[in-house]
Amino acid sequence: MGLHCCLTKTNFQTLKLATIPCSSSFSSSVSLSPLPKIRTITTISFPTPRHFLFARAFSSTATQTTIPPAVSAPAKDSNKAVKPQWKAAIDFKWIRENKEAVATNIRIRNSNANLELVLELYDKLLNVQKEVERLRAERNVVASKMKGKLEPSERQKLIEEGKNLKEGLVTLEEDLLKLTDELQKEAQSIPNMTHPDVPVGGEDASTLRKMVGEPRKFSFPIKDHAQLGKDLDLFDFDAAAEVSGSKFYYLKNEAVLLEMGLVNWTVSEVMKRGFTPLTTPEIVRSSVVEKCGFQPRGTNTQVYSIEGGDQCLIGTAEIPLGGIHMDSILLESSLPLKYVAFSHCFRTEAGAAGIATRGLYRVHQFSKVEMFVLCRPEESDSFHQELIEIEESLYSSLGLHFKTLDMASEDLGAPAYRKFDVEAWMPGLERYGEISSASNCTDYQSRRLGIRFRPESSSSSPRKGKGNSAPTQFVHTLNATACAVPRMIICLLENYQQEDGSVIIPEILRPFMGGLHVISYKYK
Repeated sequence: MGLHCCLTKTNFQTLKLATIPCSSSFSSSVSLSPLPKIRTITTISFPTPRHFLFARAFSSTATQTTIPPAVSAPAKDSNKAVKPQWKAAIDFKWIRENKEAVATNIRIRNSNANLELVLELYDKLLNVQKEVERLRAERNVVASKMKGKLEPSERQKLIEEGKNLKEGLVTLEEDLLKLTDELQKEAQSIPNMTHPDVPVGGEDASTLRKMVGEPRKFSFPIKDHAQLGKDLDLFDFDAAAEVSGSKFYYLKNEAVLLEMGLVNWTVSEVMKRGFTPLTTPEIVRSSVVEKCGFQPRGTNTQVYSIEGGDQCLIGTAEIPLGGIHMDSILLESSLPLKYVAFSHCFRTEAGAAGIATRGLYRVHQFSKVEMFVLCRPEESDSFHQELIEIEESLYSSLGLHFKTLDMASEDLGAPAYRKFDVEAWMPGLERYGEISSASNCTDYQSRRLGIRFRPESSSSSPRKGKGNSAPTQFVHTLNATACAVPRMIICLLENYQQEDGSVIIPEILRPFMGGLHVISYKYK
C-alpha cells in the first residue's frame, strides 16, 4: 500500500466512527445510508511551477472489527456470515493447474489461506454446474416435445417430467449460488503471487537494496522532534488530545508552512515525471477498500468505518485512486496512467501501542502525497523501479540519510507481488524509521476492481465487421508514497537542528515556504 509508514501491517462528535459488524463476505452494490453531518474545510494550493513470474492476482478476505469512537467496543454480531455481493475475477483453473506453486506461496507468506478447501469447493462447483447444464438440456427437450401434437396422457406425462426437472433445477441453482459465495470467500484469502527475487522470511530477512548518505554527526546534545516542536512552538499535542483524543496534533507556525511546502514541492517534482495531479475523495465505499486488499473489518483493522453506513475514511489515496477506473475497459493507447494525489489519511493504528508512539511518528490523521500507476502487465516491473527511483531522488534532494529495503515475503501485504520500503535515519529517535514504500500489485487489485484494457490489433487491416476482437486483459497497478508529511517533518527537524535550537530549512524547500531559511525561537 503506498505508505506503510504510520501503518503497521499488521472523534469527532458529529462523525461517529465505528465498524460494521464482522462478516466473512463483502458488499459492492449496496444502498448507502445518509452520511452524518460533517463540516470539512480543506484548502490546498499548488505552485505553477527481470524477471517476470506469472503473477496471478487473487483477493483477500476482509474480516471486520469494531473501531473506537475514540475507541468503541467490538461488535456483538462479529461472527455473523453475510453473503458476498461482489466477486473477484479469480482464475480458479490456473490455481488448480499450479497448485504446488500456490501452496508454496501461501506458506512463504505465512498466510492462513486454505488452498485445499478452495480446490475442493471448486471441484464441487464444477460438478454442480455440469448437473445444472444437464437438467436444463433435458428441460429444453421436454419443452420442445410439448410443442408437438400429443395424446393427453403423453402430454400429462411430459408436464410432470417438466415439473420435476424445474424443481430439481431450483434446488441445484440454490446450491450453485451458495457454493459460488463460499468459494469466493475462501479464495479471496489467497495472497498475490510473489516475485522470485523477494527474500523469504519475516521482516528481519528483508535485504538491503541501497544505502544513501551517512548519519549526520552532531557536536552538541540533540533533541527529538517532539522536544524541538515544543521549544519552537510548532506542535500542540495537548490541545489536540482534549479536542480529538490521543495521537492527534495541531501544527503551528512554521510547521504549517513546512507541510504545505513539502506537499507542493513533492507534487511539482513528481509532475515533472509525467504524473497527473489529483485530489481524491477521503470517504469511500467499504467495498472499494476491500477490493484494494485492505481489511475494514479485521481484528487489528487500520480503517475507520462510518457508523450507520457502508463507507470508510481512507487510510491512503491508493484506495480512491484504485477505484477511479473501477469496472472499466481502458484503451491500450491510454496506458500507462500515472497519478500523483494529495489526500488526508486516517488510520486507527490498532495494535501499535508502545511502538514509536511519541510525537508525530504514529498518528491517526496525516497528509500524504501518493503515486499510483496503471500499466500493461509486461511493464509493471519497470514501473516499480521507476517509482522507487523517484522516491530515492526526492529524499536525496532533501539531504536525508536513508536505506531502501527489498521486503521479505512475510512482510508483504496480500496485494503486493514485491515491495520496497525506504527507512530514513531519525537521530532524535536514534533509529531508522519507515518513510515510504513502493509496491507492485500486478493484477491482484484490478481483478477485484474490474479494470481491464483491450490490446490494440496488430493487424493493419482488420476483417470487415470484426473490429478489434482481441480479448481484454487486466491492467497491473502499482503504488508508492512520495511524501508522508509527519514522518518527513520528523526527519527534517531532527537532521537539520542546530546547536542554538533552531532548525535550518533545506534549500530546495525554501521557494515553497515563502523564502524561509530557518525556524527560530519565538520567545527567549
